[in-house]
Amino acid sequence: MRRVPTLLAIAGLSLGTGAAIAATSVATVGTASGRLGTFLVGTNGHTLYVLSADKRNKSTCGGQCATNWPPLLTSGKPKVKGTAKSSALGTIKRGSSEQVTYDGHPLYYNIADTVSGDLSGQGVKADGGTWTVIGTSGSPITATGKKPPQGHY
Repeated sequence: MRRVPTLLAIAGLSLGTGAAIAATSVATVGTASGRLGTFLVGTNGHTLYVLSADKRNKSTCGGQCATNWPPLLTSGKPKVKGTAKSSALGTIKRGSSEQVTYDGHPLYYNIADTVSGDLSGQGVKADGGTWTVIGTSGSPITATGKKPPQGHY
């Protein structure tokens, strides 16, 4: 019978960055450059997103939303690297954890991004708003980054 609680604990931990699991390390917000310009990335180097439906320092993303868009959690004061501004970093309470914010925007990953540089969530309309990457200025980057078609118009 002792296996069941252990297996449940392992299953819960295998969900990775799910909102129900407390952060175990201090988050780092860095920067990357790509077709959308310079944007924020999380501790693992993956793209960070913001949701237009969120309010300043308030997340509206829970349940299935937080499963698809795991929040960037931290166990202490978040750090910066690259050209991210430390003065723009903050945190908000999220259950028993702290979610990282940038210029008041709660930050999230997208589960479809599997490697650094992926931008699978850019422009996705879901969860009552639009998901976009965020620039170092603290403003969402709304461009799609898609190249225009070649040829004559």
